[in-house]
Amino acid sequence: MLIRIRKASDPKASEIASKDAILNRRAFMQAAAAASGVALLPMFANDARAGMKIENVMKTKWGAEEKPTTLKGISSYNNFYEFGTGKEDPAANAHTLKPEPWTVEIAGAAKNTGKFAYEDVIKGNQLEERIYRMRCVEAWSMVIPWVGVPLASIIKKAEPSSNAKYVRFETLVDPKTMPGQRSRALDWPYVEGLRMDEAMHPLTILAVGIHGEVLPNQCGAPIRLVVPWKYGFKSIKSIVKIEFVEKEPVNTWQDQAASEYGFYSNVNPNRDHPRWSQKKERRLTGEGGLAALFAPSIDTMMFNGYAEEVAGLYSGMDLQKNF
Repeated sequence: MLIRIRKASDPKASEIASKDAILNRRAFMQAAAAASGVALLPMFANDARAGMKIENVMKTKWGAEEKPTTLKGISSYNNFYEFGTGKEDPAANAHTLKPEPWTVEIAGAAKNTGKFAYEDVIKGNQLEERIYRMRCVEAWSMVIPWVGVPLASIIKKAEPSSNAKYVRFETLVDPKTMPGQRSRALDWPYVEGLRMDEAMHPLTILAVGIHGEVLPNQCGAPIRLVVPWKYGFKSIKSIVKIEFVEKEPVNTWQDQAASEYGFYSNVNPNRDHPRWSQKKERRLTGEGGLAALFAPSIDTMMFNGYAEEVAGLYSGMDLQKNF
């Protein structure tokens, strides 16, 4: 699969596409995609990317029965401290992020390491739509139709050695484009980690889109992790480094508040946060108004409802200690 970054020298859409295609949320070069037999993903900086469709996405079984949160809802209520600590701050401030060109470093205990254009990292993989439930530690949740590729496929291409027991991730550090990094809200860069078997699990993906469109900046453009059975902060955004390591990495929230946030961070209604219960959640539909204000409280499911798929990863573990 080829993921294409638009350059200034490229012809204008008006020169190669019909007026209807342009008006249809800036539909991207369908004729070119059909002719080449590959999917083309436009990568425009800042809000110029808004509405850019991702072509040739394969629908999957995941979440087919769910009603997704609206794109507006997903992109207007976020945790992304690099753009501010308020839920609305990322949507207001993330227009400064420049998601193209973008480089991802593959490092550590692996054969194929180096710095790669992000589109080369996911090259050769079928883009899939997977509708996942996502649960935030603050007791709100959404249903998000992600577009992405299995992380396992990227790991296999890297060919990690037997010493690679964990995968460590880093977010971009750039205070010029990420104004929240000018504060000391957290120690930068934002870091996350997974055990190798978690990273290789079929549910774990690297996402590049939502609702069939490229990721909005505030949602982690251009590439982010998605681990649906864990609390949302584990799904690190705007990734610039993937590193294979032998020892368990200390993630950002574990470093900042170890008594509140553990390494695993699995959705577990039986393990309360020290300051609030995790037994209930409020599902946000994105419809706004009274629908958001009076969203019903529902029971939180173990492993966010994915216990059948992932419970075996933690067989024999004390999930009160390994939280």
